[in-house]
Amino acid sequence: MHYPALSGRTYFNYGGQGVLAQATLEAIATGFAEVEARGSFSHANNTWFAQEIAQTKQVMAEELGVSADSLTLTENTTMGCNIALWSIDWQQGDRLLISDCEHPGVVAITRELSRRYGVVVDVLPLLQLASQPTDDQTLLQVISDYLHHKTRMLCISHVVWNTGQILPLKAIAELCHPQNILVTVDAAQSAGVLPLNLTDLGIDFYAFTAHKWWCAPLGVGGLYINPAIADQVHPTYIGWRGLEGKSLGAKFEVATSAYPLYRAFRVAIATANQWGNQAERYRHLCQQAQTLWQELQYTPYINCYNPEPPQCGLVFLSVAGKSAPELSRHLEAHANICIRAMPHPPCLRASIHYLTTANDLDNLLTALRQL
Repeated sequence: MHYPALSGRTYFNYGGQGVLAQATLEAIATGFAEVEARGSFSHANNTWFAQEIAQTKQVMAEELGVSADSLTLTENTTMGCNIALWSIDWQQGDRLLISDCEHPGVVAITRELSRRYGVVVDVLPLLQLASQPTDDQTLLQVISDYLHHKTRMLCISHVVWNTGQILPLKAIAELCHPQNILVTVDAAQSAGVLPLNLTDLGIDFYAFTAHKWWCAPLGVGGLYINPAIADQVHPTYIGWRGLEGKSLGAKFEVATSAYPLYRAFRVAIATANQWGNQAERYRHLCQQAQTLWQELQYTPYINCYNPEPPQCGLVFLSVAGKSAPELSRHLEAHANICIRAMPHPPCLRASIHYLTTANDLDNLLTALRQL
């Protein structure tokens, strides 16, 4: 399978943006060409758009272990988080719990909720827990300590973007729900990585994007909404699709989207499945990430932020005497290695995908050891 973006470079930025297979690129072009061929604003296209939405939701549902009716199509993770966080009737003095490791997109939403409605935003100290081995029971106790009788929602990541922790969502939901606390999940680093059954996890919202680990087009994402909370949540912004929506997920959709991208998303998923099912792909990327982590232990001037071998595809490292942004630019300019510089903690993040090869790992290790 050909991925043009991988030609002549070593790529470790899947946690920021995946690479598109040639078949996915062709599906994007074909989809837009078909719209023009049918006549842009035509009955034929309107019928096709409805079919594209239904087929895409079904594929997403199969990947996530949910019903298609529980899915809202969005553009990205942050849009899904916006829908979830604005969907309840916040009152002055209500409390919202997030962690100190949440993405700036989530932080921006919570600040506006605080400004507009007087919501108190409590911050869970997750970063310090990431620096040492921490079992689930300890984490759950810390979360419990930060919950308040006026907490209405916990917003947290499944795989934490700047530490690589995988949070025990099922246990977190079981902790929060008896206290009438909704659980919203940022799934930017978990969708396309972890084998998922959201119905079993029992969380309330799960916001994800397709353009990272699923290697699908920019502009395609989704939000799972637990049917059990259907009567508790409502759209903050809405359009004709929401008015006509006959399912829970459709209620939160607004207007015209880039429907031709949906076929390309399905092609990306079909392409991924040629490499094995999600569990097999997950095992492979974990093996690759753990190999990199082990090799980095032998280089004294490289510090790995992961205290234990990673359980996902994210490996965090720093090099003595080098700033992360400087090192990221150097590796791209001199070794054709694309790797993310993280702001907090200041380090490099290597995103290891099932597409990552042993040769890719060798290229990175060689470049780092030659600094």
